Amino acid sequence: MTELNIPEKPEGADEMEKLGLDGLIQRLLDSTDPNVRQYAAYLLGKAKNPRAIQPLIAALGDFDKSVREQATLALSAIGQAAIEPLSTAMKEPKWETRYRAAEALGKIADEKAVKPLIQGLKDNRDHVRYMAAKGLREVGDSDAIEPMIILLKDENRYVRMMAVRALGAIGGDKASGALRAAREAEPDEKVKEAIVEALQ
Repeated sequence: MTELNIPEKPEGADEMEKLGLDGLIQRLLDSTDPNVRQYAAYLLGKAKNPRAIQPLIAALGDFDKSVREQATLALSAIGQAAIEPLSTAMKEPKWETRYRAAEALGKIADEKAVKPLIQGLKDNRDHVRYMAAKGLREVGDSDAIEPMIILLKDENRYVRMMAVRALGAIGGDKASGALRAAREAEPDEKVKEAIVEALQ
């Protein structure tokens, strides 16, 4: 289960803790103070009410990183009920939203998260491809092997590295064969080291 990091309490935190779901959602969406929005996301994650899912998904695109992070944790704490809305969020135009949605899906680590995460491996933004690969490493589903092998040739070394780790975690002959072939072709020493580790 996802651990909710307790953020710093903003001014008026005690009053916020007494608010119902609607009040917290309103704070999350309308407050101009990022600390308030972050704390509202935290409290909504604690409440684990599916009604908070859509507002939290909207918060994945917040311009403040700490709010995006907290919304990710809150959605993964809500769990299975959030998988479908998060899968939809993987198609959002804002890459930050897609990145955080992939992160939350990986944290939920349910087999229903596999399909949207595999889609994420083809994202045009390397951050999203990286996070989708990381999520699939958590889920460990063999359906991810084929699309993950393609990422071994990704232009971004961090994406390649995460694909290596994911294939190592999923395991099996196909993954090992692809990793051995990648070891021969890989130009980056750090990625090569990760491949050697994954093959052990």
